[in-house]
Amino acid sequence: MFFGQAANIRTITGEMIEIEFTDIEGIEVGHAHNLDAATGCTVVICKEGAVAGVDVRGGAPGTRETDLLNPVNMVQKIHAIVLSGGSAFGLDAASGVMKFLEEKKIGFDVGVTRVPIVCGAVLFDLAIGDFKVRPDEKMGYQACQNATNRPCSPHGNVGAGTGATVGKIMDMNRAMKSGLGTYAVRIGDLKIGALVVVNCLGDVNDPQTGEKLAGPLSEDGQKIIDTETIMADAYAEKKNLFGGNTTIGIVATNAALDKAQATKLASMAQNGYARTMSPAHTMFDGDAIFALSTGVVTADLSVVGLLAARVMERAVVSAVKDTQGLCGLKCYSDLQKKI
Repeated sequence: MFFGQAANIRTITGEMIEIEFTDIEGIEVGHAHNLDAATGCTVVICKEGAVAGVDVRGGAPGTRETDLLNPVNMVQKIHAIVLSGGSAFGLDAASGVMKFLEEKKIGFDVGVTRVPIVCGAVLFDLAIGDFKVRPDEKMGYQACQNATNRPCSPHGNVGAGTGATVGKIMDMNRAMKSGLGTYAVRIGDLKIGALVVVNCLGDVNDPQTGEKLAGPLSEDGQKIIDTETIMADAYAEKKNLFGGNTTIGIVATNAALDKAQATKLASMAQNGYARTMSPAHTMFDGDAIFALSTGVVTADLSVVGLLAARVMERAVVSAVKDTQGLCGLKCYSDLQKKI
């Protein structure tokens, strides 16, 4: 195996060490959620600013401030990324992040104040829990208050992953619970990690083992059936899936990158989606990945990119395997009990 899946730091192969996502210097991670309503938000804060890029590949994205990440535009560093449930309503969570960072005097200096540069993306989780409750300014602020760089990375039903589901090609009654996952490694001085919320239309597979981890369930709820087969058999049907999907994630590294390189890194990390989700990047998914560069470690972009795809792959697997059932939806471990 190229990567292990254990939570503790350990040697993987040679000089490659598994670390926590929060071990990457310059970032803090915070979550806030409502388990009863099955929604929440996650914030990654870069108090000193970080070079960033983005790659949006799905056909139904919900994003904030992605245009400023274009390498031709002025702003060179951002101060936070917000991942949120609540569909487009969840973009309100960024207002709370803005408020928190301005109070801490973090942001772009415009003389009279500092304007925090906060990017974000949302996923659709309105069909699970209470659709009337969405991440808002208060929840975004709370996520910032909870932010820490301590080596503790909760997975599953936390933050933006609280209402995440997969395998929705049939209907929500046959979908499965997913959540938030992270994975990170160090090679020498180079660190790179991924944080992702998996909320895809189709199946999730582990490319290391070939195991189908999650997807639409059979009518008896005992096994996972194949999304691509279902879609191919119904090719003539133009089904409205309510934009009810979207996988959103972040890759962070201490490699020294400019905006163009960070944008390319986000693009290369999308290979992690393609390896694990079947199908990926559909018209019903708003798949997006942000890339953050916080450091000054010299590294070849091609190497950082291949590692980004690898850590994203393992973070997606973590998001499914480390999640518990919620709102009556089964999870990966529920199916394992029946084997």
